Amino acid sequence: MLTSRRSLLQASLAVPAAAMLPRIASAADAYKVGFVYVAPIGDAGWTYQHDLGRKAVVAALGDKVSTTFVENVPEEGADAERVIRKLATDGHSLIYTTSFGFMEPTLKVAAKFPKLKFAHCTGYKRAPNVSTYSARFYEGRYLTGLIAGRMTKSNVIGYVAAFPIPEVVQGINAVLLAARTVNPNVTIKVVFVSTWFDPGKERAAADTLISQGADVIMHHTDSSAIVQGGEEKGVWSFGYDSDMLRFGPKTNLTSVSMHWDKYYIDQTKAAIDGSWKSSDTWGGLKTGMVKLAPYNAAVTDAVRKEVADAQARIEAGTLQPFAGPIKDQSGAVKVAAGAALSDGDILGMNWFAEGVQGKLG
Repeated sequence: MLTSRRSLLQASLAVPAAAMLPRIASAADAYKVGFVYVAPIGDAGWTYQHDLGRKAVVAALGDKVSTTFVENVPEEGADAERVIRKLATDGHSLIYTTSFGFMEPTLKVAAKFPKLKFAHCTGYKRAPNVSTYSARFYEGRYLTGLIAGRMTKSNVIGYVAAFPIPEVVQGINAVLLAARTVNPNVTIKVVFVSTWFDPGKERAAADTLISQGADVIMHHTDSSAIVQGGEEKGVWSFGYDSDMLRFGPKTNLTSVSMHWDKYYIDQTKAAIDGSWKSSDTWGGLKTGMVKLAPYNAAVTDAVRKEVADAQARIEAGTLQPFAGPIKDQSGAVKVAAGAALSDGDILGMNWFAEGVQGKLG
C-alpha cells in the first residue's frame, strides 16, 4: 500500500534532476533557502500553499534571504535525492522538503551535510539537523462536517480520497463525527482514487458519488476538479488545501486551507540567528496553520456561529474531535465515553467510524 503524503506525478511531467533551479530574491550575501515541491505550483492546492509560504519568507526577510524552489519532483526513485543534494551543494543552508515521500531522501542527504539544516513536511523521522512539521488537518475537517450536516438533504456526503493512510482517514472520520452531532442520519460514501493529483480521476469519482445520492461532496486530493464538478452538477462542495471558491462560486461552501507562512518565517529567522533546533511541529486552528476559507453566502449566520463556537472550543481544548463514544464500522467501541484519542492514536488511525461507507483494505 502506498503511504506517501503526496502523489508521484506521471513520469512525463517530472522535472529532470539536472533541471535548472529558478532563484528568487537572490543576493550574494543572502542566506540561501531551498524548497522542494512534489507538484507544479499552479493556482491552487498543496504546492501552491507552500509556495505562498516561500513568498512570505521573501516578503518578511527581504534581501537577508535568497530562495530557490524546484517543483514537480517525484517522490519515488532517485530524483528527489538528487534535487535535495543539488540544493545542498549549491550553498543552501536551509532546505524544506514538502511531501511525505521526500522523508528518506531528506534524511540521507542531511546525514552527508551535517552543518546544513533541513525540515520535512508530514514526516515522522528526525535527526539533529532535520525537523518535521505538519498540520492538524482534521480540525478543519471537523468544522466542515458541521456545515455539511446542516446543508445535506439526502444525508449522503461524498468523499473523494487519495490513499487509505491515517492523514486521510482522520479527515473522513472527523467530518462524519461532526456531521452526526447536528444530523444523526448522515453517512459518508468514500471513493479512493489512488493518486493525489489527477483531475480526471477525481472528477469521475465525484460524478459517481453524486449518482449514488451525495448532495455534498468533498475531497482529500489536490486539484479543484471536485469543486468544479459540484458547480456543474449543482451540488454543494468543500475545497481542500486552498481557498477554492472561485472554482465553484455558487456551490462551494468553504475550503479547509493550510497556511505555512508563519512556520517558514519563524524557522528561517531561527536558522539565520543561530537559534534553530531540530523539532517537531503539528499546528492546527489555534496556531493558524489550518483555517477555513471565506464562506459561500449560502452558509447561514446560524451555521457560521455554530462553526465559530466549535472552533473556539477546539482551540481552547474543550472540544476534542475524536472524543468518545466512537464506534467503528463493525460496531466495536474504538473510543469509550469520557475518553479521547491521543495524538499518537490519531497519527496512526487505521479504521473508519460507524457511518462511513468504504473500505481501507
